[in-house]
Amino acid sequence: MSNIHPSSVIEDGAQIDPSAVIGPFCLVGSEVIIGPDVELKSHVVVKGRTKIGEGTVVFSFAVIGEIPQDLKFKGEQSGLVIGKRNRIREHVTMNAGTEGGGGMTKIGDDCLFMAGCHIAHDAIIGDRVIVVNSAAVAGHCILEDDVIVGGLSGIHQFVRIGRGAIIGAVTMVTNDVIPYGLVQAPRGALDGLNLVGLKRRGVARADITALRAAFQMLAQGEGTFHNRIERLGVETESTYVKEIVDFVTGDTDRSFLTPR
Repeated sequence: MSNIHPSSVIEDGAQIDPSAVIGPFCLVGSEVIIGPDVELKSHVVVKGRTKIGEGTVVFSFAVIGEIPQDLKFKGEQSGLVIGKRNRIREHVTMNAGTEGGGGMTKIGDDCLFMAGCHIAHDAIIGDRVIVVNSAAVAGHCILEDDVIVGGLSGIHQFVRIGRGAIIGAVTMVTNDVIPYGLVQAPRGALDGLNLVGLKRRGVARADITALRAAFQMLAQGEGTFHNRIERLGVETESTYVKEIVDFVTGDTDRSFLTPR
């Protein structure tokens, strides 16, 4: 194919859409599926049972779909699915899943993974997520839609980050983060709401006011954190606040960051 550079190595069995572009010195493994209008810039390695969705661009020296960095991994069948229109910048690493985590790492649509960041095995990343330079998302994490993870930050394994939350730079997150939360400080603390993100997405003023009141109750209301969440679930009519309630009352392997 004229749009595959002759210096690249394409193993037998790889499925590459005719509209995809493979730049110089790339390696594409035998079980890889590359969709329409995907571009691998140069020196990109794509291995394992990896599927890359339409319009995704992978920049130089990224390593996509290699085996997980997990000593429990014994070579079982696992894979990586990447959605549409993602931008995966230089030196990004994304690992395949493990048997213990369902066997699959999943990336949504329209995400940006900046240079040097890492997505570990069995992570599930939603749509329009941004992971900034040199941040690391550990195994089994869930990042819901519209999450931003600041540069040089680390997300502990099994942590969930709710929709629209933002993690500041150089932050270690060891517990779940409520939707629309703002987390910052070296040992991540829930420090408010992502008001800028809410306004940029055009969320109505009434909903933002309801979220602010809910956060105030979580920070200063009586009883335990879960007692306050239960009261919110009864008292609120805001779909945004109910989303926080559903998130906290859902299944998790971690505790929650609570307002300080």
